[in-house]
Amino acid sequence: MIKHLLLIALFMLLLTSGTTQAGTEKITLKMPPASLAQWYKPANKRQVWLHTMFRLRREMQAVKEYARQKDPVGTKKWGQRLAKNYRSIPKMVPEWKNEVRLDWADILETAAQKGNFKKVLRAHDKLDASCNLCHQDFQALSAALYRSPDFSAEKIGFKGKTVHYDRFMELLSNTLNRIKIAIEDQRPQIAKRSLKRLKTQLQALGANCSQCHRDEIPKERILGQATQQLLKGLAESIRDNQPKQAGRFLGKAAVAICARCHGVHRTLSDLKGFLAQ
Repeated sequence: MIKHLLLIALFMLLLTSGTTQAGTEKITLKMPPASLAQWYKPANKRQVWLHTMFRLRREMQAVKEYARQKDPVGTKKWGQRLAKNYRSIPKMVPEWKNEVRLDWADILETAAQKGNFKKVLRAHDKLDASCNLCHQDFQALSAALYRSPDFSAEKIGFKGKTVHYDRFMELLSNTLNRIKIAIEDQRPQIAKRSLKRLKTQLQALGANCSQCHRDEIPKERILGQATQQLLKGLAESIRDNQPKQAGRFLGKAAVAICARCHGVHRTLSDLKGFLAQ
């Protein structure tokens, strides 16, 4: 869900950044600084940048709430944390040293210590505005570049061989189409053999998915019991020579397996490849 929202945000960014000249659309994107990559996987397994952003968001909320409540203890505690983490931004990404408002971080911390809640809220709004400006330019692009899947180097073990991910997806698509062609042309033996191959391919794909999806929930949604029931219905329809029913089962299986996965992974993966060119 979060990635879909980010994709929408990026799409809106692309729309608003385009200019039309003599009937030709020109799109200009602000790419995030190169130094940002060091704080994301695989360069940084601890995801330090993300955790810093999460802390800042939490601290911004706490400071605003406590200052509005005129709570000196809470405002001081969270104000110190906010100022500290905000100051880490230009240290982590030097290219942004002129984008942050360190002066307002100092003002906020000092005001929080003195219990000047009005000044705290004013400084909070200044820092919030600086965050929003950066997010507007870079958040969606950074998510696409650093938080979306990268299948470019992925390989899948299949029948004793190692197959590149793109090639494996092509083979999988060919198998699905072969089943559809055989059903329509009433060649049940080819359909049966192809369905058997499809199940073997899906098993290999599921093993590869487990490298990233440590729990069974995503895999269950794509390749779980509901999908197995669709494949069972497909097999029975082929066996009973019911091409229309088999076609319906095949279509439902394609949605459950291919469309669900592509809706999350493929769009973002393709976008990442485009941005990385």
